[in-house]
Amino acid sequence: MKDKHILLVEDDPNFGSVLRDYLQLNDFEVTLAKDGIEGFVLFKNNEYDLCILDVMMPRKDGFTLAEDIRKTNKQIPIIFLTAKSMKEDVLRGYQVGADDYLTKPFDSDVLLYKIKAIFQRKETEVVKDNEEIDFKIGNFNLNSKLRQLTYKNEEPQKLSPKENKLLKMLAQHKNDLMPRELALTKIWKDDNYFTSRSMDVYIAKLRKFLSKDDKVEIINIHGEGFRMVEK
Repeated sequence: MKDKHILLVEDDPNFGSVLRDYLQLNDFEVTLAKDGIEGFVLFKNNEYDLCILDVMMPRKDGFTLAEDIRKTNKQIPIIFLTAKSMKEDVLRGYQVGADDYLTKPFDSDVLLYKIKAIFQRKETEVVKDNEEIDFKIGNFNLNSKLRQLTYKNEEPQKLSPKENKLLKMLAQHKNDLMPRELALTKIWKDDNYFTSRSMDVYIAKLRKFLSKDDKVEIINIHGEGFRMVEK
């Protein structure tokens, strides 16, 4: 993780300094901004690998700053820090493109773990998304670029964007566990009751598509995720 540059935007100077020093001790380069306006100026003029944004700030709050950042860069990971744990705030955070969310006070080691997990996931996504387009699933072929699922020599089935992303992720984890929260975070950008139920509906659709081949099965691993197996 060395040489990763983090933009930390936090209006509490004492807390901001302590958090910056902690992250620097763990081999990250950290730039600290005292409010959202300063944070956005720094973001536009420098290269960063991740943003950590306090939500409640004067002049420009963390949500507004995140919206501005997303207009410039749709891919950079964003973690929100907040003293609130209201459901509405959490949902808004994910709606504006958060990768994760921490409620103050929090354990610094937990933040460190989340940062490392995000970087590892992003690096894995870049490799897999760039290299893999075609997937063999039993007697099916998935072309994830065209969003086409073809059974033997039949006419291709056109998948919706979410169906395609979910089946591609299952194929990438074929015969292994695909964690539920990974799919929800990557495809639905949120992990809550409603998105979880939505994913279950899509899993049911994929099972129906794949039912032509009795050697292919999507298994529910209770409380953990799904496994797509070839018998």
